[in-house]
Amino acid sequence: MIGVVVRESNVAQALEQIIEAESLGVPAVWLTTARAGRDGLTLLAAVAARTSQVKLGTSIMPTWPRHPVALAQQALVVDGLAPGRLRLGIGPAARDGMEQLVGATWRAPLQHLREYITILRALFQTGSVDFQGSHFRAWAQIPSPVEVPVFASALRPGAYELCGEVADGAISWMCPPSYLQAAAIPALQRGAEKGKRPVPKLVVHIPVCISQDLDAVRQAAREQVGLYTRLASYAAMFAEAGYEVSEGLTDSLIDDLVIFGDETAVAEGLQRLRVQGADEVIVHPLLTQDRDSSLRSAWRSVAIANG
Repeated sequence: MIGVVVRESNVAQALEQIIEAESLGVPAVWLTTARAGRDGLTLLAAVAARTSQVKLGTSIMPTWPRHPVALAQQALVVDGLAPGRLRLGIGPAARDGMEQLVGATWRAPLQHLREYITILRALFQTGSVDFQGSHFRAWAQIPSPVEVPVFASALRPGAYELCGEVADGAISWMCPPSYLQAAAIPALQRGAEKGKRPVPKLVVHIPVCISQDLDAVRQAAREQVGLYTRLASYAAMFAEAGYEVSEGLTDSLIDDLVIFGDETAVAEGLQRLRVQGADEVIVHPLLTQDRDSSLRSAWRSVAIANG
């Protein structure tokens, strides 16, 4: 399945965009909750009441601001309105952002994430949890189990391995396809072997630009996602992928990372990701001068790619 992330910060406009995306044949929409911006799960509750088929995902909900049981309570509302349609993506987000936002005590983030996933999956799959760890304590029951898969963000091999061991899937972001094949997929497989379970899904969240103007594509990438080169964790991932980013996104990195071209070419590029190992794809539209046209073109390319 190939879906799209809706980036609109205005709640009413985001809701209307999702409704329109569903009408154009987009099978899944995802929302990001960034810093103190609008809450993705709360918005998905409104979306659930206004849509009928589109899958609803979070990519991602930061873990530090709320206890996993509190997040589960929110998820139960969305699942109650749209049974079987919610996919919960969580992650620790960037260290600087979380320390500034909520004063997070950033220690052992992978262990923190492991415990968070363990609590959520126990609640959703069995209806109860009794857990005491280094980061969290949880004792809770819900009326009955629910079908809400728990995905986690992954950037470097350790996170992919953790997802392979305990999550329902890993969600990448800004990872070049070559890096996913060389580092992420093997780590996901190692984690699954360690957990003695099938390899979970790899959900590839990737920038897309509907444009045949290479200069415009590169400019849009630098303006809209170039900030990630300034974050230490992403810079380390880019270095592992063979890219030096001290001066920002290079032309070669953009060409490797961003899927661009007309609607048909982008659809073909998205389908290639599936061949290269992606179980699902989240399209992150890079917007050119005509914002509304860029969005609708991206949605149409997703509909084409899904067949």
